Amino acid sequence: MTLAMMLTRAQFLRVSAAAIAGGAHVATAFTQRRSTMLTRPIPSSGIQLPVVGVGTWRGFDVGADPSARAQRAEVLRALFDAGGRVIDSSPMYGSSEDVAGALLTQLKSHDRAFVATKVWTEGREAGIAQMEASMHKLQHPRIELMQIHNLVDWRTHLDTLRGWKREGRIGHLGITHYRDDAHAQLEAVIGAELIDSVQLNYSIDNRASEARLLPLAADRGVAVLVNLPFGGGGLLKRVQGKPLPPWAVELGCRTWAQILLKYVIANPSVTCVIPGTSRAEHMRENAEAGAGTLPDPALRQRMIAAFK
Repeated sequence: MTLAMMLTRAQFLRVSAAAIAGGAHVATAFTQRRSTMLTRPIPSSGIQLPVVGVGTWRGFDVGADPSARAQRAEVLRALFDAGGRVIDSSPMYGSSEDVAGALLTQLKSHDRAFVATKVWTEGREAGIAQMEASMHKLQHPRIELMQIHNLVDWRTHLDTLRGWKREGRIGHLGITHYRDDAHAQLEAVIGAELIDSVQLNYSIDNRASEARLLPLAADRGVAVLVNLPFGGGGLLKRVQGKPLPPWAVELGCRTWAQILLKYVIANPSVTCVIPGTSRAEHMRENAEAGAGTLPDPALRQRMIAAFK
């Protein structure tokens, strides 16, 4: 076990607090030069991840359509220009791995990206074949984060991933889910196994993970990637056309999407949030939420009340 894996919750929160404190300085630079965002470390490796990335579910599943691919290339440019790195995919997401890999090659940006994908099948040999296919689609011999998608056959794949990590084929290993009813199983795996990351659902109107799962991840030195920060899109529909609350100015937020992302990022246990998008302007908007002022606990309560 590495020293980083043995971080206590108090130690992890001190590291996160320092990163947040540093974010105030970073925020000024972002406002003036719009070139960077807050980062947080993966506890097990110390690698710093920008707090906003991009998910490829649906948005990058565009096949060979050249016009659609060009649009997604602009999304990746916007991500990198804002200081982002994290691109999350899965073999479950149709052509998304193919598209992301081809675009990273086109943009000559494999070295800039922190690519995360998943294994989503049963059986050791099937899992190996699927992960090797993902590497081929993503056009790179190493995946920075390989995750066991929705905990499918996780014991079998975890053994494979440990071997691949020792060999350097992957940089980190993790588990994922997107539903509240899987949180107890995520907790059990995090508590019993040495893993680098967990991906879970978390948003301002779904805070189930705040009670036990996020604190446990911090205690165990496990990085947290957040999916569904917009509640699957439902939250944005609820506030569409409504004026921003007065306190949005305090956070430097110009859109509801940024408010929703700020709420998630403000939790020090969160390493990176990965909202999906197919539009460069939305990527830039999301990335802006990763810089500047983060809400304190009192303001977070006001934010919750606003969405009630």
